[in-house]
Amino acid sequence: MAEPSNENLKRIRTDVVGSLLRPAYLKQAYADRDRGKISAEESRRIQDDAIREAVRLQEQVGLDVVTDGEFRRLNFQDSFAASVSGFDARQADLSFMESLSREGKPLQRWDPYHVAEGAAILQRRPVSQKLRMVRNLPLEEYRFVSALAGKPAKVSLVGPDRIVQRFDYQKSKSVYWSLDDFVADVVRIEREMVRTLVGAGCRYVQIDAPSYTAYVDAPSLDEMRERGEDPMKNLMRSIRADNEILRLFDGVTFGIHLCRGNQRSMWHREGSYDAIAEALFGGLRHDRFLLEYDSPRAGTFEPLRFVPKDKVVVLGLVSTKVSELEKVDDLKRRIDEASRYIPLEQLALSPQCGFASDVVGNLISEDDQKRKLEVVVETARQVWGTT
Repeated sequence: MAEPSNENLKRIRTDVVGSLLRPAYLKQAYADRDRGKISAEESRRIQDDAIREAVRLQEQVGLDVVTDGEFRRLNFQDSFAASVSGFDARQADLSFMESLSREGKPLQRWDPYHVAEGAAILQRRPVSQKLRMVRNLPLEEYRFVSALAGKPAKVSLVGPDRIVQRFDYQKSKSVYWSLDDFVADVVRIEREMVRTLVGAGCRYVQIDAPSYTAYVDAPSLDEMRERGEDPMKNLMRSIRADNEILRLFDGVTFGIHLCRGNQRSMWHREGSYDAIAEALFGGLRHDRFLLEYDSPRAGTFEPLRFVPKDKVVVLGLVSTKVSELEKVDDLKRRIDEASRYIPLEQLALSPQCGFASDVVGNLISEDDQKRKLEVVVETARQVWGTT
């Protein structure tokens, strides 16, 4: 397959955020591995088979870009958490992920980061030593999925803003003299991940940045201030860190995904983009902004007026939280509404988030998932003439 140009990838009309529902046999493999019933090698073989099915699904549906479904991760944040040492945290496994999900209720607010003995980045944890990359999970993922796919494959990395918000700096001062020192290590490690991905041929890297919506969410802002933090200072530091990750990587499309939480059909942030839109859209250098717009919690499309003319906004209009299938005509109307604030040629379409931000997954079926991906592709065909 000829490598797509950066400009072509930047302008694709259909997108996916990353994760797909784990098949039942893959979840069973995780459980069997945790109990010692199967080896790590057998578990990986089962993951390989599941990824092959995931790629076939996405290509048959007709998406412009594919992922491996994040089937090698228990949670989307494992891109970093499973690749580094240094956190004072417990090891996440299937039973831990399932126990977290049982605490919340579907379609209601839920944030599990206060767990006392939690896992790195899933919960707010300190470090016991400086961060060091001991594995490159995103590179492992890309090498396998790119060898299978006929379409371009993208890889997602959890961004520095989420990593910092889930870092207990007050209990880590003996390791890091300042929060800036910690951020510098995060950026250094993530730049190395991106460098190896680019070297392996990856031309679309997505940064998952769900914590940016904390800066419009009242309870989250209160928590920052209670810790003695300046939310605006935090925001600007994270924008600088995100930009540093992609600096000097020419010929690569960078996307950044902003959402309000998406685990077992629950959420943990609310508030429109308005208050941070100018700083965020004007400050971030990414090519594609993948934005959650499937519920009233996201507000209106008006903040899109701050998006620069050389950027693309991927409207996350198709919900991964509920089984109800969106209608093409309704999606077209919403795209038309967005085009009042940003030209149609700067828009694209995707689900609002992944279908399974963690191994448990949202409360929809695999058939629901397929039909929702199909409606993304059909809507894009009717709006932009893509096939």
